[in-house]
Amino acid sequence: TRPMSSAKIGKEELLSKLAEWNIVTETVEHPQVSTVEQALPHLENTEGKFAKNLFLKDKKKRLYLFCAPHDADIKLNDLAKLVGATGGLRFADASILEEKLGIQEGSVSVFGIINDTENEVKLVLDQRLLDETYTKLGFHPMVNSATTSISPCDLKIFIDKTNHEPLIVTIN
Repeated sequence: TRPMSSAKIGKEELLSKLAEWNIVTETVEHPQVSTVEQALPHLENTEGKFAKNLFLKDKKKRLYLFCAPHDADIKLNDLAKLVGATGGLRFADASILEEKLGIQEGSVSVFGIINDTENEVKLVLDQRLLDETYTKLGFHPMVNSATTSISPCDLKIFIDKTNHEPLIVTIN
C-alpha cells in the first residue's frame, strides 16, 4: 500500500502498478473520447468487450462505481434496487469523481478504485465482467485518450489488490 496523500495515481503509475501485480494488459492509444459510442470505432481491432462505467450516488451520498458491458441496458431505478441505494441513484458530481477516484468525467473506469484508498466508493460489477463471458475487458487507464484491456481473471486480481469487495449484480 502507498502512503496516504492527496496525489492520485495517473495513467503511467497505473500501468506500472498493473505490471508489478503481473496483470497482463494491452493498451490502445486513441483520440480523446467522452462516450462509449465515440470510443468503439477506435477499438474495432481489439479483442473483448469495452466497458461502460458510471459514477453514482444515492440520497445518503453513498458513492458507487458501476461497471458493465458497454451495451448493457442499464436503468438507474433497477440498479438502485439491486444495490439497495436509498432514494434511487443519480450521477455524482465531477468534483467528487476527481476527489475520490482521481479521474475526470469521460474517463470513468474501474481502474479509478486504485485511488479510493479509504474504500468510500462501492464497486458494483455486472457479473458478465467476471464470469468469462468475454476474454478481455476494456477500460480507460485514468484518461480517455487510451483503452487498456485486461482479462476477467486479472480484473479480479486488480480489485483484490485495491482492497475492494465488489457487489456482483445481474443486469438483464
